Amino acid sequence: MKQNERDLKYLERLSEQFPTANDAAREIINLSSILNLPKGTEHFITDIHGEYEPFLHILKNGSGSIAKKIEEEFRGTLTRKEKKELATLVYYPEQKLSQLTATDEERDDWYRTTIYRLVRVNRRIASKYTRSRVRKMLPKDYAYVIEELLSEKEEVQDKEAYYNGIISAIISTKRAKHFVIAFCNVIRRLAVERIHILGDLYDRGPGAHVILDTLAGYSNVDFVWGNHDVCWMGAACGSLACIASVVRISVKYGNFNTLESGYGINLLPLARFALEAYAGDRCECFEINGSQSYDPYDGDMDRKIHKAITVILFKLEGQLLLRRPEYGMQNRLLLDKIDKERGVVTIDKTVYPLRDGHFPTIDARDPYALSAGEALVMEKLRACFLGSEKLQRHVSDLFMRGGMYRTFNGNLLYHGCVPLCEDGSFKSVKIGGGEYRGKALFDKLDALVRKGYFSADETERAEGQDAMYFLWANENSPLYGKEKMTTFERYFVGDGACCAEEKNAYYRYLDDARVIGSILREFGLDPASPMTHVINGHMPVHLKDGEKPVRCGGKLLMIDGGMSRPYQRETGIAGYTLVYNSYGMRLVAHDPFRSAEEAVKTESDIHSVTEVVQLSDRRLSIRDTDNGKRMEENVAELTALLEAYRAGTVREKR
Repeated sequence: MKQNERDLKYLERLSEQFPTANDAAREIINLSSILNLPKGTEHFITDIHGEYEPFLHILKNGSGSIAKKIEEEFRGTLTRKEKKELATLVYYPEQKLSQLTATDEERDDWYRTTIYRLVRVNRRIASKYTRSRVRKMLPKDYAYVIEELLSEKEEVQDKEAYYNGIISAIISTKRAKHFVIAFCNVIRRLAVERIHILGDLYDRGPGAHVILDTLAGYSNVDFVWGNHDVCWMGAACGSLACIASVVRISVKYGNFNTLESGYGINLLPLARFALEAYAGDRCECFEINGSQSYDPYDGDMDRKIHKAITVILFKLEGQLLLRRPEYGMQNRLLLDKIDKERGVVTIDKTVYPLRDGHFPTIDARDPYALSAGEALVMEKLRACFLGSEKLQRHVSDLFMRGGMYRTFNGNLLYHGCVPLCEDGSFKSVKIGGGEYRGKALFDKLDALVRKGYFSADETERAEGQDAMYFLWANENSPLYGKEKMTTFERYFVGDGACCAEEKNAYYRYLDDARVIGSILREFGLDPASPMTHVINGHMPVHLKDGEKPVRCGGKLLMIDGGMSRPYQRETGIAGYTLVYNSYGMRLVAHDPFRSAEEAVKTESDIHSVTEVVQLSDRRLSIRDTDNGKRMEENVAELTALLEAYRAGTVREKR
């Protein structure tokens, strides 16, 4: 078929959607008007690690975006205290309204003033959207009323009386409280158009399940997987090595809440086994690090559970590595290097004394075989992970809206690194029967992970689930990026040099424009464009040691600042987030967040320091986004259809 014939056939199909010249012209006008609206705000968050309270607060305040809009709208007219009160109301409307103790008349006046202020904030935030887009985001019960308050009624002479009448009706019908809550929710949703989560929602903190439950209600979220996420995804698929890994980390950080209360994982069989197998063992190397949710009711039992699942993990990891020699992780096979009688272990030809030499379940003749008790524990844990409805729902969402990387509006998003050789070239990695590098490595691993969850073929599922463990701990994993995971050494040896985990060469090229440029080109982006960046997390930026999150002249942004509490002693802050709006990019460094209760009571926000990464020389519009480029293509196609209608080569349908 010739090009002209193909074009005509396409226009005939397009005419089914736009059957007249008037329909095509109207859509061209509509799309052209949208293209000139300001670019929406994007919010980048990474390495949350289950810390749900600071995450939810950052999500509510848009990393300061809402406070900034309130400041712009009421600069010089409201006091600092009034602006803080209004911001806190927007973040926590239910909790803030419950504090109202005024008389009925005073309360009505407060509602009247507050609704007027909320209308002004909402108008400012909604100005970058079409009315149709705003209408779709309004709550059903109050959609008409909110739309009336937000619209400018040019035909109404006494506008103040008109709007005052609406607000008076809201108050007199005793719906003011519900209306304010609905209005605040709309403001929060409109403040950020797109939320990017750059990996590691899980582990350490107590509320990964709370975070994923919350994000399930947002249609504007996408995920880039982190190595902790993929390990949980493997556990949800039934991978025994991944199950043992996520249980070990949860126990290590005293995070029983996510397992038991969040996902209904029954740890009683593991506890019973641990108490029996390690009776009389003080398990001193297995102290619980503790989190804000940890209640050390029986520390001795918890240490025994910790040791039991750790030994099980090393056995299951050994089994996986023996059946996947192509992973090149033979140096992680350490149980067969233990000499129980001498109390030592040989690692990389060096003999180290063991801090704990009590291994009642390890058979020297077959050290990687599970004992009967360990096998039963894992069988029951596997049934719990596979049967957890909430976990399966959360993991399904991660598969549906996530992936190994994402390109969005000129930016390349991934969690960890692009594996590099020492000279800065892309490293070739053996996996799945082939060798892959750069973008092809990401794509291959993405496909393998999906097979581990979706494939009906048992062999493919097993290979995919093993690939999830590869992504969790392998030196060539783009989600891990270290030469080895020295979990065994940290427990049983403790020697500093022995426990070192050297980073991939990628981290030595963070300021090399040639290498960063080659990475951007590899993923189809133009490094010469001022709007193009690499954005990743995974490695906490130690601000107190002088490390910087903005690298390579602003081309690369590492935004893991340590939202996880255990990291904050090292980083000196409580996480970075990135905000990208029509004026440019702002990097926000946050101080530790105490609690939502304190934020409501004292009207305190997370103290944040903002660094301008890039200011645009003009205000960016939707035309500058990926969606805008698709709209321009649609306009070009519709223009061709309109010309075909006028030329008579395509006939109008009515």
